[in-house]
Amino acid sequence: MSSTAQIGVTGLAVMGRNLARNFARNGYTVALHNRTTAKTRALVEEFGDEGDFVATESAEDFVAALERPRRLVVMVKAGDPTDAVIAEFAPLLEPGDMIIDGGNAHFADTRRREKDLRDQGIHFVGTGVSGGEEGALNGPSIMPGGSKESYASLGPMLEKISAKAKDGDPCVTHIGPDGAGHFVKMVHNGIEYADMQLIGEAYQLLRDVAGYSPAEIADIFRTWNAGRLDSYLIEITAEVLSHTDAATDKPFVDVVLDQAEQKGTGRWTVQIALDLGVPVSGIAEAVFARSVSGHAALRDASRHLAGPTASTLGKDEAAAFADQVEQALYASKIVSYTQGFHQIAAGSEQYDWNIDLGEVAAIWRGGCIIRAAFLDRITQAYEAQPQLPSLLADKSFAEEIAAAQNDWRTVITTAVTQGVPTPAFAATLAYYDSLRAERLPAALTQGQRDYFGAHTYRRVDREGAFHTLWGGDGTEVES
Repeated sequence: MSSTAQIGVTGLAVMGRNLARNFARNGYTVALHNRTTAKTRALVEEFGDEGDFVATESAEDFVAALERPRRLVVMVKAGDPTDAVIAEFAPLLEPGDMIIDGGNAHFADTRRREKDLRDQGIHFVGTGVSGGEEGALNGPSIMPGGSKESYASLGPMLEKISAKAKDGDPCVTHIGPDGAGHFVKMVHNGIEYADMQLIGEAYQLLRDVAGYSPAEIADIFRTWNAGRLDSYLIEITAEVLSHTDAATDKPFVDVVLDQAEQKGTGRWTVQIALDLGVPVSGIAEAVFARSVSGHAALRDASRHLAGPTASTLGKDEAAAFADQVEQALYASKIVSYTQGFHQIAAGSEQYDWNIDLGEVAAIWRGGCIIRAAFLDRITQAYEAQPQLPSLLADKSFAEEIAAAQNDWRTVITTAVTQGVPTPAFAATLAYYDSLRAERLPAALTQGQRDYFGAHTYRRVDREGAFHTLWGGDGTEVES
């Protein structure tokens, strides 16, 4: 078999198939491989007119079809299936070739694989791909890690197939070494969880407190999408809320079981944040909200619990409340992105990745699920101050939250008095208040820890670690 394909894709489920088609549509000859050859044949039969494909049946034929350096994209399930594919193909490759993992792999697995293959002279490129099946076909946001050498060869191809921001810039950049790409994709998904939960809480408030119907809330979201909340998730929320179920003629949202599923990346974000000591409370509450929704037996057993007497607002009050909810949603959204970027910065420092946060914000402007107009401003904030410690330290964002905070607080107060759960709204406000507080109760916590465990504490007025003899005469000793 002649080596004519510039890139190959193995794993032709929806994402792999669409990514292969994307490469072909952009002028690349694409080698195809799948564990079951029926999927390979089906792709060529159905979409062969979109570009040049080389269908292969064996791993040996697939590798032989690729020109050097070989670029082999793996689109299979994360975990053991990915390791199995690597074990199958790595012995067939030569130094300088590259394996590109486009799945939602855990970054620690990517670091392990990259090191193992580096020792064999093979480049392993852990690559985050966001945008779902539509993005894979028409242009995703792409977050590749791996070596600079691999990006020099692979980068121009990824730039060509990626989404393009409104200014025409490709939504792809070399994130950093080894697992950096999958780490950033993980945090992207964590922010996505928070974004979706915040939108859900806004919907619940507009429905249960303001008394709007799903169709009316869809119109409100369309209005918001024309302003500073302009984003993909706000856009599709309006579409979902305006949809009517054909079988029952009821609002679609009312016939869907209210138990949200998750595939793990949001949970990983919270777990790794705990390891890094980074507070991502808004993201964490979004993950826990999905967990609560899925515990059907627990919820059924709790229906009898007492709550406040709820009431809906009048027409004029409802309209004013909707404006307040918009303020709360925007402020909470800024905080959730702040937490996510803080985690990326912490991971970059921990693993010596040297990630450019401005470039991360820039490549999220198109193609990905959390694409939003205000990412332009996040990019600008980090370009102006590359060492910006927090988005809340940026003057323009700080001013916006200052302007929104009274409405933000009112919305959460209303939710509490009406018994509407808003865990992400409340957590993001608590985070904001924690950062701006002059003193936190952590001083008391340190006193308690010293009392029961002699863990020591530091003082505000002099250096050193100290311990109080709580069981003795109460004097203080330097530790």
